[in-house]
Amino acid sequence: MHSDTVPPAAYDIGGQHWLKDEPGFAETIAHAFVQRLRPRCLCRKNSEGQGIEMYVARLMDGYIVKRMPYTGSQHSLNCPSYDPPADLSGLGPLLGSAIVENPATGETALKLDFPMTKLQGRSTQPTATTASNSVASQGQRLTLRSLLHYLWDQAELTHWKPGFVGRRSWTTVRRHLLRAAEYKVARGHPLLASLYIPETFSVEQREAINHRRLQRWAPARPTPGAPQQLMLMIAEVKEVVSARFGYKLIIKHVPDQAFGVDETLYRRLCRCFERELAIWNAADELHMLVIASFKLDESGIPSIVEMSMVPVSPQWLPIEDQFDRLLVEELVRNERSFIKCQRYNLQPSMVIPSASLTDCGELPQLLVIARPANDGADFRSALQQMADLDEPSPWIWNTSSEAMPVLPRERGLQILEFQSCEVRSAIDTPLLNLPVR
Repeated sequence: MHSDTVPPAAYDIGGQHWLKDEPGFAETIAHAFVQRLRPRCLCRKNSEGQGIEMYVARLMDGYIVKRMPYTGSQHSLNCPSYDPPADLSGLGPLLGSAIVENPATGETALKLDFPMTKLQGRSTQPTATTASNSVASQGQRLTLRSLLHYLWDQAELTHWKPGFVGRRSWTTVRRHLLRAAEYKVARGHPLLASLYIPETFSVEQREAINHRRLQRWAPARPTPGAPQQLMLMIAEVKEVVSARFGYKLIIKHVPDQAFGVDETLYRRLCRCFERELAIWNAADELHMLVIASFKLDESGIPSIVEMSMVPVSPQWLPIEDQFDRLLVEELVRNERSFIKCQRYNLQPSMVIPSASLTDCGELPQLLVIARPANDGADFRSALQQMADLDEPSPWIWNTSSEAMPVLPRERGLQILEFQSCEVRSAIDTPLLNLPVR
């Protein structure tokens, strides 16, 4: 029997215990930010009886307590700050190189391997980017696909619990992605300044939505004598179809404006994303995400410069292939709690867990798919690396010789309880009564 009961996050702030949702918490972390105090998460304690160190970051509409870089796996499975070890996915090689988080400022610097500007008068060769990356980019820069994976992880759209059923719409996805992009900096500029994620379309709000879209795109209009800024779009694909000249990308929730796709890019699209397009075509309930850079011409018409595509389940969980899809469907159908792992820049031949179950007791349970193309030696090496994490032996589905095995049994998780303490110490600094996420 599953349970969606998750205890509220609990912190030690300046020697006082606080629950995230109790009155006065927003003011307390605002004060902690000003005084540079480091909260400690009480989901687990170290040998000295102290919690796991966190930090307070300032967001656009308030403050938030965030985990320190690379510490997600130190938290309890039922803690909101828990994340699987980065080395279990393609995230590990990127941390500290392509992704650099600064707890002092709350900003995260992202190094991109694709341009965000275009020189006027110089033709740009459109490209469709796939899992294939140059050796130089491995662990050094974010491709379009790995940037999408990173934002999906940061937005916790890779997390799933039975209580999420019916509550994850495009409006929810968009809201979480925009929050995840806050205080992310790429090429010295805020990522949000270049990011376009379509609003959920409404006939009644058509004119207002179109007006906000044009305002959002204004920085990308070409200016004589200056490099043209490119926009970055994350959206759901409706279709890619022939146009009077070339092809056009139709985006859901943007019915009034197609995106130009030239013939060279279209051919590369069909070749590079053959597997992803086949999965999407075979199951009507799947969504297809696109992350793309695009430019505007003098009249404001957008055309795609570079793009990548990622299929996702009806719950917006990323999937790689048919085996991945079947496993995600089985997990959702059985009302399991799990975190979906993502490949980032890693090649398809490299073995990573498909997902990590978070409802099997005190330790996560890794779920591994052994595909026919996996090399025996590499597969055994990957399993050994997972075994070295001091976690339960991975669940393995050998797709070439067996049906999907029975999923690991669900087990209850002991919930840490403590007595919340009233904060009695005087706070001299004026408090900012700001909401907290």
